[in-house]
Amino acid sequence: MKKTYVLDTNVLVQAPHALWSFENNDVVLPVAALEELDGLKKAEGEKGANARQAIRFLEQLRQIGDLSRGVELPDGGMLRLELNCVDIELPDSLKKDSPDNRILKVCRGLENQGIANILVTKDIVVRIKAQMMGLKAEDFTTEQVPESKRQYTGRAEAYVADEKMEEFKEKGLLPEDLYVMGEDGTHKPVEPVENQFFILRSELFEKKTMLGKYQKGKIVPLAYAKAQPYGVKPRNAGQYFLQEALMMDAEEAPLVIVKGMAGTAKTFYTMAVGLSKVLESIPPEYRKILVCRSNAQFDKEIGFLPGTEQEKISPLLRPVIDNLEVLLSQEDKTGTSMLEDEKELRGKIDYLFDAGIVTAEAINFIRGRSISHTWLVIDEAQNLSPIQAKGIITRVGKGTKVILLGDPEQIDQPFLDERTNGLSFAAEKMKGSPLCVQITMNANECERSDLAWDAAQRM
Repeated sequence: MKKTYVLDTNVLVQAPHALWSFENNDVVLPVAALEELDGLKKAEGEKGANARQAIRFLEQLRQIGDLSRGVELPDGGMLRLELNCVDIELPDSLKKDSPDNRILKVCRGLENQGIANILVTKDIVVRIKAQMMGLKAEDFTTEQVPESKRQYTGRAEAYVADEKMEEFKEKGLLPEDLYVMGEDGTHKPVEPVENQFFILRSELFEKKTMLGKYQKGKIVPLAYAKAQPYGVKPRNAGQYFLQEALMMDAEEAPLVIVKGMAGTAKTFYTMAVGLSKVLESIPPEYRKILVCRSNAQFDKEIGFLPGTEQEKISPLLRPVIDNLEVLLSQEDKTGTSMLEDEKELRGKIDYLFDAGIVTAEAINFIRGRSISHTWLVIDEAQNLSPIQAKGIITRVGKGTKVILLGDPEQIDQPFLDERTNGLSFAAEKMKGSPLCVQITMNANECERSDLAWDAAQRM
């Protein structure tokens, strides 16, 4: 049965292609939404770019027919602008001229005409208002991924016959050699995903474990388990998996997606391997390390801040600099400090930036570019929209390795959540790709203080 959907502006601002996402159903765009798009078309950053794209899509449809009467969409539905419903009564507590409330007027007006409709909006408050008025409303779900507990983690545990454990290092294992225990106590087969990591446990001695990854039909030992990039050694299974993903070259694994709570060494390990690849490899595997840190407030205001781009974004790079300080002040093998004092440490970090070994740019500044032979770190990637994540990954140049880092439970963008953010979206869509390696760090792999870990669990 054909449905009618009313689109809120925020859906198009996040996903301009939403116009084409409703199959053979009808789509109504209130004139209030059109006016909001017009007001946003000159905005800085992703919001302005998406508003302009949505307007271009509408122009394509306008050239086909009269939008006020309705234009047929490619999948058989109809899109039309709703110009009426201006005199519809709203509850006295709602402002009549608010754009959100004008859109609610359209929903009520269509209902009065006998046209059942569903409001599609990213705004939770608008969905609550709709419910108060007895109107149907829902989130835009086309870009939603499964809830966090069902999202792909890039890792699994499985049991193996003890005699097979002995063969693992030499021959690897086939998927049929592994099993997991079902709730009823029976053995269940394992269905591995390409590049998935495994903790293998002996079925006789549970504490006897080995680490492996699934590649090209077999579970094989980790290739970089003994590596110590920039002097850093993995301390737990998650870090062994993370190190493996990062150490693989850009031809084999150009995309790495790392999810996990703060303190699980995501950024620290990424910078350690990046420095090793740029400074210690002969010849260097990458020209430079480029760090982009997504931040909701920063993306909106960078154009208005004084100073150069580097000066504008430097406050947001403090977490990266903190990790560089730890890496550059490690103790060497003789037990003496690698850097004698804070001044020398500061000079070392300044050199990395001044020499272009480590650089930083805003997410908005890399749009449309093709970045080649670069160790590209996208920190706080959970604050990306799906379209931003796609834009970054699909524009990677030759020889570049992209690392998306973030915690889907710590989102600052108002219209994103753990199921619609760019990090989770990219992880779900790239699951199973031979060119992508993913790992989710567990909470018990937190490497900060006992207090930090305990507080993260309690607060």
